[in-house]
Amino acid sequence: MLDGIINIRKEKGYTSHDVVVCLRGILGQKKIGHTGTLDPDATGVLPVCLGRATKLCDLLTDKEKTYRTVLLLGRETDTQDISGKVVREGVLSADEEGIRACIAGFTGEIMQIPPMYSARKIQGKKLYELAREGIEVEREPRPAHIRQIVIQKIDLPRVTMEVTCSKGTYIRTLCHDIGQNLGCGGCMEELVRTRVGIFGLAQALTLDQVETIRDAGQIGDYLTGIDQVLAQYPKIVCTAREDRLVENGNPLPVRAHGPEISGWVRVYGSSGMFKGIYQVRQGTGKYFPVKMFL
Repeated sequence: MLDGIINIRKEKGYTSHDVVVCLRGILGQKKIGHTGTLDPDATGVLPVCLGRATKLCDLLTDKEKTYRTVLLLGRETDTQDISGKVVREGVLSADEEGIRACIAGFTGEIMQIPPMYSARKIQGKKLYELAREGIEVEREPRPAHIRQIVIQKIDLPRVTMEVTCSKGTYIRTLCHDIGQNLGCGGCMEELVRTRVGIFGLAQALTLDQVETIRDAGQIGDYLTGIDQVLAQYPKIVCTAREDRLVENGNPLPVRAHGPEISGWVRVYGSSGMFKGIYQVRQGTGKYFPVKMFL
């Protein structure tokens, strides 16, 4: 069984789940999970976890993400993107300076109302399922953090932007809300995810490319190791005596590993094999397991 993360370049027409299903067939293993939903019309980086790395899915979903998007001004749709039904058309009155000022106002902490055409659940049912039934329900605004918006091109009525943001940010909704603030309406015309944590678009593989490297017996060369994704955390190497403690998921004494480190640490066995993530529990003098990769 393969263990690690493979950086997939999702193509148009595939859901994130479709990618997982295809990879199960290509790689011949069931234990595969993706790290964050991309709409079928969106393309770009989709890290996929294999084997033991599936325990990383939630951690990678939490990572900051970067997108390249095209905002189409003057058109508002029911899905907030170009594929939806047009519900309003407006005339843009703001000049380029006004557009830039409006967009700049969306950086930092913002509140977004999740779109009806999204996978978020209300009372156990996905919003897009309700939307397809013609049902619209009230949604509470949710916080999102947009670290940076870089306007790459203004060619009205289109604005091309690069957006770096927290998990749970809806780029469609960002485009919609910018259009609302400008008074003319707006929707998302294109979306490419260019980065998730350490995974970038330049290194991403299409499904066809994965098949090619599989046939060449080179899949291992394109997998990112579990501990590489966690490289920002300090490293602790166990003694031979402590190996049994780790194998059984027991805590480790802080004193044996130097000064107490707050936050997560990567724990390796005495042989150098990565074992898991531990965290100190204040007042105990011990590191306790957070997530094991035995």
